Formats: sequence, C-alpha cells, structure tokens
Amino acid sequence: MFSVTVRTTREGMMRVAEAKSFDIAKREVWDAYKRVKANRGAAGGDGVTMAVFEQDLNKNLYRIWNRLASGSYFPPPVKRVDIPKGDGKTRPLGIPTVADRIAQMVVQRRIEPLLEPVFHANSYGYRPRRSAHDALRVARTQCWRHDWVLDLDIKGFFDNIDHDLLMKAVRRHTDCRWMVLYIERWLKAAVLMPDGALVTRDKGTPQGGVISPLLANLFLHYAFDQWMVRHHPKVPFERYADDIICHCDSESQAESLRAELEHRLAACRLELHPEKTRVVYCADANRRGTYDARRFDFLGYTFKPRRAMNRRGLLFTSFSPAVGDKAAKAMRHEIRGWGLQRLSRYDLDELLARYRPVLVGWVRYYGLFHPSSLQRALKTLDLHLVQWAQRKYKKLRGHVTRAWAWLKQLRTRAPKLFPHWTEAINATER
Repeated sequence: MFSVTVRTTREGMMRVAEAKSFDIAKREVWDAYKRVKANRGAAGGDGVTMAVFEQDLNKNLYRIWNRLASGSYFPPPVKRVDIPKGDGKTRPLGIPTVADRIAQMVVQRRIEPLLEPVFHANSYGYRPRRSAHDALRVARTQCWRHDWVLDLDIKGFFDNIDHDLLMKAVRRHTDCRWMVLYIERWLKAAVLMPDGALVTRDKGTPQGGVISPLLANLFLHYAFDQWMVRHHPKVPFERYADDIICHCDSESQAESLRAELEHRLAACRLELHPEKTRVVYCADANRRGTYDARRFDFLGYTFKPRRAMNRRGLLFTSFSPAVGDKAAKAMRHEIRGWGLQRLSRYDLDELLARYRPVLVGWVRYYGLFHPSSLQRALKTLDLHLVQWAQRKYKKLRGHVTRAWAWLKQLRTRAPKLFPHWTEAINATER
C-alpha cells in the first residue's frame, strides 16, 4: 500500500491523519485503485493511461487520498466519446480520468452497501451477484405467464437525470458529508467535448463513470420501482438500469400502464420515447391473436414466437428469446471488419489467439437461449475462414468447394477449435 510522503514519527503520522476533515482511510484508496485497474478502461481527458499513472503510483494515490480526506478534491472534466449504435446513431459516453475513476470508486464502495439492501428484487443492472442472464431468465418465464408486455424506453435517461431529485434520494440514505459533497461535484463536473470545448451540466450523469450506474439505479428505484410497488404491485417487471419491460394480462392494462408511466416519469423530469415504447403481444401456440407487435428486444435478445420442442419431442410455438437481430448484425459487421482474407500471413493458432476471446464472449452471452440461432448468426465467420484458407494455401486458391471441404475436415478433426462450432451446438435449448 502507498505510504505518506513525509516520513515522520508514528505519532506525527497519526496527527496528519487526524487533521483531515473526513475519515477516509488510505486502504480505501488502495482497494479502489485495484478495482479500477482490474476493470481496465481508456484514458480520460488528461490522456493519462493506467500504465502512465502507475509510473508514480505512490505519489498519485497519496494525492487522491489527501484531497478526498481534506475536502479539496474537485473532479476534472469528463471526456466525451460518441459510441456508434446499431441504428446509425451514437451513444455519448463520459470517460473520467484514471485518478477520478479511483476517487469515484472510493465513494461507490462506501455507499453501495447502504443502497443494495433497499433496491428492488427485479432490478438487475450493475448490481453484485445479479446479471443480465438473471433478468432474461425471469423475463422469459413471465412472458409465458402473461399475454402482454409493455416495452419501455426512457428517452436520453442518463443525460436527463434531475440533479436535485437525485441528491434528495442520496441524502435519504446517507448523512455522510463527504460522500454527499463529492457525488454532487461529480454530477456538476464539466464535459470535455471532442472539439476541445468545455460544457457545463445542470442535469444527467455521464455513462462511463464509475458511480453513474449506482446513481442511475437509485434514481429509478424511486422514479419507477417503488412507484410500481405502490400503484401496480401485481404487475411484474424486469429492469436492467433503464432497460425495462412490464408484464400485463391484457392490452388495455398495458396501454393504461403506459399512460400512467408517462405522467409519473414526467413528474421526475423524464420522458418515454414515443416510438420506441411499445405494447407487445406474446404470441405462442395457445395465443393466436392477429396483433402486429409480436416481438421486442431486451438486453441484446429478441423475444418473439419461435419453433421449439417439448419434452415429448413434439414441435410447438413458444414465445422465447434468442440472440437479437441487432446483436447478430453487429457481430457479422465486426467479423467482416477483421478482414481475415487479408491475414493470410498468420497461421490458425495466431488467428485464434487474436479472436477466440471475442468469440467466447459472444457464445457465453448470446448462447443462453436457442443457441442454434447464434450458430446461424456466426456462419459468417466460417465463410471468412474459407476465404482466409484460399489465400493461405495454394492448393485451395480458386477452389471454393475444396476450401469448404477443408473447413469441414478441420471442424471434424478439432470440433472445439472455434467456440461457435461446439458450444452453440451442444448447449441445451432451454
């Protein structure tokens, strides 16, 4: 652990610690640093990477602790980065500096144990021991039990969180002066735009910040979760951050709930997206209504009527999730971007070293339900492997059929070589 720069007697060091305005242990900063390091992440607006930060680690960590403990810590501007979305638009992220991420982690680790016990059981996003897969499993079961889904989309949620309402919620759970002080400062921190301009904020918390997911959960705990408990206790829902679906027993109930939520969220200075918020019919073998909206996306999966097999081996129609259309398109786009046909200078082991971790991540996340759909989505990779082999091996050049035969033999000989060959095939259709 880092040490105090001025090395005096033990009594002198104690006096230094006691003179601080706030009781923050250096161990807390050290533990926060280890967590931030494990999470990785890009440099913020100061351009300092984790490697550069660690070149003078003791001094940098001491500076963070000293400023936090004395009340003199002011967060630097957050670097704005626009991430492309599948619809051609972009999602704004705010990237704090490495030092600021560590400072945020100190507060996050202090306040999370206070908030976690009060959060709703159906809130899954960015919480310990909860995952997107947990939310997906519950959503699938509820779709079987209820005929209708209200698929909610909050317009620009992270950019429009009201600071006064959020701070009111924070103060409800802690009277710790330094936590309240720094959370408020982070909310008001300026944004460094790509053109170098500094923009001040009077609302919102940037996606990309360490503490932002926890604050977002706290805001929606009162804006949505608790409101649902009071006004619609029999309507189940799943919420992953601002991605929310509600399960209703009739179309009229879903439409009525939508109208009520429009008023509720407006009172919290938020707005439902008029086009993306939809009422969906969960059509299956026993629900044969002729409704247009019969599918929705949730956490990268598309829920819709699908062919499935029951325990007796008979086919039927089930309303269930599989890898989403947008996610499959994004994966195919990324695979094409690898340009495997131009990498003939590499052998197969080198290709695997480059891309296997990505493929494993896709299979583990999107192979939870109907993995055969994921296998079909990743067939693009097989095509690019064939094109790579044609460039790599002279005997395969100009012989497409022979190249596909080579891939088939490789797959038979080493079925576990690429994750989508076996993990998707052998996974149980749940």
